Amino acid sequence: MSDIRRTSIDLSCDLGEGGPHDAAIMPLVTSVNIACGGHAGDDATMAAAVAVARRHGVAIGAHPGHADRHHFGRRELPITPAAAAALVVGQVGRLAGVAGAPPRHLKLHGGLYHQVARDATLAVAVCDALGGYWPGMILVAPAGSRLVGVARDRGLAVAEEAFIDRAYRFDGSLVPRTDVGAVIDDPAVAAARAVEIATTGRIVTIDGRPIPLSADTLCLHGDAGDPVTLTKAVRAALGRAGIRLACPPHGANPSAAASDPMAMTP
Repeated sequence: MSDIRRTSIDLSCDLGEGGPHDAAIMPLVTSVNIACGGHAGDDATMAAAVAVARRHGVAIGAHPGHADRHHFGRRELPITPAAAAALVVGQVGRLAGVAGAPPRHLKLHGGLYHQVARDATLAVAVCDALGGYWPGMILVAPAGSRLVGVARDRGLAVAEEAFIDRAYRFDGSLVPRTDVGAVIDDPAVAAARAVEIATTGRIVTIDGRPIPLSADTLCLHGDAGDPVTLTKAVRAALGRAGIRLACPPHGANPSAAASDPMAMTP
């Protein structure tokens, strides 16, 4: 999709991962993805992040990933569909228990995020587990990925995500962090990319070619060098472009959203 200008967009950040900037970033974004004890975090960090998010009216999301803390969950590890579903249910349920309510949305982390986005069998398992336990929860998925279609086919609400602090390749995948230019830490560049996605539904890849990238939510990483300055620059640029910050609507499956997901929290 291209040449489509949005009037509003969600601005999200991955937090609760032990970084020093959580409290400063929280009032600058509209949603957060909180580490659930897999790649990072524990009950104390989850409780602290939830409390600050609620203080600022920020939407709370679960951010489960591989339990591989040494590599921050960013490696892709072998995993079966059943194990992927159990990992997600366990970590989301842990955050729900700490918070006293299920999170509004779910976004996978790191290696697991990319594996589930492209592997249909993993996507089906995770979506079926999400629909079984929390049918009203929004699934955040990479824009245009296989996961988006699988989730919608199963009646789940989906928010398509783009990263403003990561470079893209021509096939729509992220440039590996080990490559030069993969991480964008210049606030002006990140801000311009946010506006480009929101106003055109496109992004320029690392090799200079434009590709479609239409997103409901823009994400940046809380473990970056100076995420506070970057987030402020993005907010200001979107405001100047007339783009309001707001969480994505609930979308599909409104009848499920009306149910009581806490009754099924594991």
